Amino acid sequence: MHTTHWQKSSYCGEGESCVHVAATARAIHITESADPSGAILTATPDDFLTLVQTLKGERQMAEAGGPASR
Repeated sequence: MHTTHWQKSSYCGEGESCVHVAATARAIHITESADPSGAILTATPDDFLTLVQTLKGERQMAEAGGPASR
């Protein structure tokens, strides 16, 4: 039986509701600490990489005063 090893986001402060991620060879699982057994988003590693790159790009645009900051 396989147990999922969840890792908490490094941006999460103590006691905050945070994003948790678990990885396998074929899937990346994402959930929140407020209800970790509730909704779980599952993506392929390639799709997860695209999500992370998109979020980083939007954050950089917002910090530079681009369209995402409006």
